[in-house]
Amino acid sequence: MKKEFLIFVLVLFLSAGCRTNKPVTETMIVTSQNEVIKPATNFSDQSTWLLGYFVKDQLTRPPYSEWFLKGYDDYQFNTDAVNKLEEISKNDITIKIVLGTWCPDSRREVPRFMRVLDLWQFPADKVTFIGVDNAKLSPVGEYEKLNIQRVPTFIFYRNNIESGRIIENPVTSLEQDIVNILNRNE
Repeated sequence: MKKEFLIFVLVLFLSAGCRTNKPVTETMIVTSQNEVIKPATNFSDQSTWLLGYFVKDQLTRPPYSEWFLKGYDDYQFNTDAVNKLEEISKNDITIKIVLGTWCPDSRREVPRFMRVLDLWQFPADKVTFIGVDNAKLSPVGEYEKLNIQRVPTFIFYRNNIESGRIIENPVTSLEQDIVNILNRNE
């Protein structure tokens, strides 16, 4: 009984460890002249992970803004595909974005995806962000039904029915993949 209690306490402690308010871990970059250039956040540190539901604005503030704003601003989008998006009605579409702030693919693709959505003027209230840990788990009700294997995963719904996904990397480009997913399900 005592052993089971200790295991329970250990599991409880470890599961709560992802929801800590500890300060973000920073790694100092030092030149050969011992000058500190800029603190770089260690996104593999659990204290930096966004878990569960969150909003886009959290990505535009430190420490996430380190990668989000640069990726957003630097993305070279396909103008023709963005123009095709503008022909698609947004009325019945919702999107879920499942990502890991620890994941290099998420840190690369999510800012680009958000740039495309902003160019398309897709309503922010129709986008749901779900943060996962490095086991691709999230403290969100019925999360397991999403069947997430890789991140980022962008899931498109039309009238609350899944229309398609972009998983990890786009096939052509994010904007063209969105057009392809939404046009084949009209």
